[in-house]
Amino acid sequence: MNRAPDLDRHCGPAAVAAVFARRPRDVMRLFHTSERRREAGPHCAALARLRRPYREVPSADLARIAGTQHHGGIVALALPRAVPALDPREPPSALRGARVTPVLDGIGNPHNLGAIARSAAFFGCRAMVLSGDPRQAGLSDAAFRTSEGGLEALEIFRAGDLAATLRALAPGILTLAAVPRGGVPPGAVPRTSPLALVLGNEEAGLTPATEAACALRVTLPAAGPVESLNVSVAAAVLINALSG
Repeated sequence: MNRAPDLDRHCGPAAVAAVFARRPRDVMRLFHTSERRREAGPHCAALARLRRPYREVPSADLARIAGTQHHGGIVALALPRAVPALDPREPPSALRGARVTPVLDGIGNPHNLGAIARSAAFFGCRAMVLSGDPRQAGLSDAAFRTSEGGLEALEIFRAGDLAATLRALAPGILTLAAVPRGGVPPGAVPRTSPLALVLGNEEAGLTPATEAACALRVTLPAAGPVESLNVSVAAAVLINALSG
């Protein structure tokens, strides 16, 4: 029942439905408990047409397959997604056609990555960019699980040298650094062009080079005694505020 080392695990009904909706031919296997038989039915039929295995298993076995007790009763094993490099001179329509695109600069916790993707998809973003910072989390089992299908709804790109990519970004996309203090409030950000919202590492924030490469800085004004928000929460608030 062990997975092949090159397959990602998508856990839970939402994540499994998303990968079947977006990349059905990338799904290699499916496992589910009896409690998820109804949700699994259409996915099993799809795999049957592709002559690929699926199986109903006890919850304890599914936990071993999923690598976590938080499997939601259903797990799909799928080929990893390709993450193409972002060409700043010709940004894809997903960046130019959405109000906000989150850009992650060294965000290391895969749960934060997944939560940001979930919020981004909820608020209508179409893409997300991951930096080449060695601290940057990538697409992983935990990120897919936390995103609840959000990662599948977004086009994902990578930017090896994020500062250089931001400086070279084609005119028409405003680069916006999220900083803890000293930036303008979200309401003061111009709404005349798509926004690349750059979010920094959980502990250190944005690198100086990345912040310097952005055209504008934005700060969420605090109204209480707590000084900061988790980066995934700050991302959700900012994406919502900037999407209006």
